[in-house]
Amino acid sequence: MSTTVLMLLIGIVAGAVASYFIIQVLTKNRIQKRLADAEAEAENIKRNKLLEVKEKFINKKAELEQEVAARNQKIQQNENRLKQREMQLNQKQEELQRKNNDLDSIRASLEAQLNVIDDKKAELETLHKEEQQRLEAISGLSAEEAKNNLIESLKDEAKTQAQSYINDIMDDARMTANKEAKKIIIQTIQRVGTETAIENSVTIFHIENDEMKGRIIGREGRNIRALEAACGVEIVVDDTPEAIVISAFDPVRREIARLALHQLVADGRIHPARIEEVVAKVEKQVEDEIIETGKRATIDLGVHGLHPELIRMIGKMKYRSSYGQNLLQHARETANLCGVMAAELGLNPKKAKRAGLLHDIGKVPNEETEMAHAEYGMHIAEKYKEKPDICNAIGAHHDEIEMQSLIAPIVQVCDAISGARPGARREIVEAYIKRLNDLEKIALSYPGVTKTYAIQAGRELRVIVGADKIDDAQSEALSQEIAQKIQNEMTYPGQVKITVIRETRAINYAR
Repeated sequence: MSTTVLMLLIGIVAGAVASYFIIQVLTKNRIQKRLADAEAEAENIKRNKLLEVKEKFINKKAELEQEVAARNQKIQQNENRLKQREMQLNQKQEELQRKNNDLDSIRASLEAQLNVIDDKKAELETLHKEEQQRLEAISGLSAEEAKNNLIESLKDEAKTQAQSYINDIMDDARMTANKEAKKIIIQTIQRVGTETAIENSVTIFHIENDEMKGRIIGREGRNIRALEAACGVEIVVDDTPEAIVISAFDPVRREIARLALHQLVADGRIHPARIEEVVAKVEKQVEDEIIETGKRATIDLGVHGLHPELIRMIGKMKYRSSYGQNLLQHARETANLCGVMAAELGLNPKKAKRAGLLHDIGKVPNEETEMAHAEYGMHIAEKYKEKPDICNAIGAHHDEIEMQSLIAPIVQVCDAISGARPGARREIVEAYIKRLNDLEKIALSYPGVTKTYAIQAGRELRVIVGADKIDDAQSEALSQEIAQKIQNEMTYPGQVKITVIRETRAINYAR
């Protein structure tokens, strides 16, 4: 049994050893086969890579050959171009040489001709001297004396012709002066557009209710007395509903009082100490506003270099008026008109604007003076170093002094244009009422007219006629006749519309 087992074990071991050797042989063969396959694949890859490298080399070589060929072609072209230029230069050089030879021959010919001319010139000078001596002997005058006589005769002739020309110009100027002056004035007015609204300083202070009047008056009137003393105005509190009248000769004081009242009423604290504080603050604000207004006016008009006190006076014009026309608006309008008219006449428009802006400066100061405002304004301008022609234009714009510059009549005319345009100044009440009455009387003078009404401040006249006395056709004729008569007999601004109304009324009574 043991021998059998032993033999079995030996057989198993022998089989295992044989299997091992068989596996080793098979593995070695497989490895060798794989190595052979890898070597073959590597050889293929190597051969492919060599082919790729060879192909790239061939391509690069072809590209380089093309590039070299292109460069060689360019070099050849440049060489051809250089050869062509060289040939052209040679041709030009030959041509220049030929021209130089021609010039040398021409120069030689000219020198020969110049020598001949010099000889002729010397001969002519000799003949001229001989002829001059012969003429001097015949006339008994030297050449210098004859020349002087000729010059004097030409001078006399020129003076005569010049005087005749000047007389013609003067006659033409006299004939066309009025026409040209009207043309320039009309162009000036057309080129300057100005609002016709009038801005006046406010003298009526409106309040929300009448209970505020008592607070403004204060206990035993102490508030209103303190306000009047601080502002230098008179405050009238009467039965006028929701209104207080501020009365003072100086518009600046009225404006200070109005602004102070506005702040006091808005704040609600009204007592003497508060009133003095508010008035002082408002005075500073108004003074700053006056200076700022003056600076803004000068900048807008392009007037520079004014004395600060003159700028302050220009700002105060905002609170003053003349015949209802705001003084600052009038000064600005006059300055613009002066600048345009001076430019039309070929004068300095900046000087004209300066004189137009300052022409009414004499109306601003509060000092009493016996001089007219034009003369007073001239002295103020002289005081603050304005130029003489500006001062003369200010003083002469109402003919108080003699005009000494061309700017003076321009300022005078433009001042009249600004004051005379429709809507600029208020009419006197008596003249206004008389004009309305005259309109109504003219219409009432026609037969058949029963009533007349002048409305819209005299801009329209309504005429009521009897329907039994005038028919529709006669109404049209009556309107034209009244318009013609008003146009011939009256002076008025703008135009007047005449409306004739013909109506029929049927009246009955129910009893």
